[in-house]
Amino acid sequence: MTKPANPPYIPFHPNPSKPSFKVPAGAVDAHCHVFGPPNRFPYAPERKYTPVDAPKEKLFALRDYLGFDKNVVVQASCHGTDNAALIDALVNSNDKARGIAVIGENTSDSELQEMNRAGVKGVRFNFVKRLVDFTPRDVLERLAARIAPLGWHIVVYFEMPDLPELESFFTSLPTTVVVDHMGRPDVKKGVDHPEFQRFLKMMDAHQNIWCKVSCPERLTVAGAPYDDVVPYARTLVERFPTRVLWGTDWPHPNMSVEAPDDGMLVDVIPKIARTAELQKKLLVDNPMHLYWT
Repeated sequence: MTKPANPPYIPFHPNPSKPSFKVPAGAVDAHCHVFGPPNRFPYAPERKYTPVDAPKEKLFALRDYLGFDKNVVVQASCHGTDNAALIDALVNSNDKARGIAVIGENTSDSELQEMNRAGVKGVRFNFVKRLVDFTPRDVLERLAARIAPLGWHIVVYFEMPDLPELESFFTSLPTTVVVDHMGRPDVKKGVDHPEFQRFLKMMDAHQNIWCKVSCPERLTVAGAPYDDVVPYARTLVERFPTRVLWGTDWPHPNMSVEAPDDGMLVDVIPKIARTAELQKKLLVDNPMHLYWT
């Protein structure tokens, strides 16, 4: 029996606007999720939240509506290490989706091979303490060693104040490392704050570290149209143009106030990537290099 969505869980926007910004041909939404339906893909018993169902059909319809060509679907914590919903989305995408899985020490080699065939290209390590329980570092190191021969990369999700205790681990990983949502900086502190500057220095020093300039709706204090988050994303896009990715984060799990209008999120892109060249790198060249080559 699956628990109902936990109040006050906020569902995704029912009627997003059509974006004014036209994304370049071949654009990739490089961070989104699928949830359920639980009668086919049950939620994990240990989950910290129960989402509203967001099946692959709705994701692919939104992709087409917003003008994107492809998706990178990221396993979220509510499905735990059962990647069945993710794999189902990939194999039914007509080669228009790749995936990021969540695995554990009980994940078998045959399961890894199945995921690899389906289009999984990496695993996610979640360090956000309100969402997941702590996983020992030695366990994560063993998982990293198992996926490195597949050519997969590691996605890390953390909050900026925790970077000092995590940085040595991130920089020791044997793969490309992709940071979710700019490491969740506190935008009240400004881009010159030592926390964000430390993050930039880490990326400067480690060419294998990439970053998703996504989720202004999670970071903003001012609210839509998220102008207080733009300086962070713009800094990353202009400083690391070949190592940035962008995604909607649909269906926006665990929003605290309201679900964002996905069309409005797309219209932030030309504010953070101000030239056609930067837009093409962000939305086409970089994700195609990481996920489709």
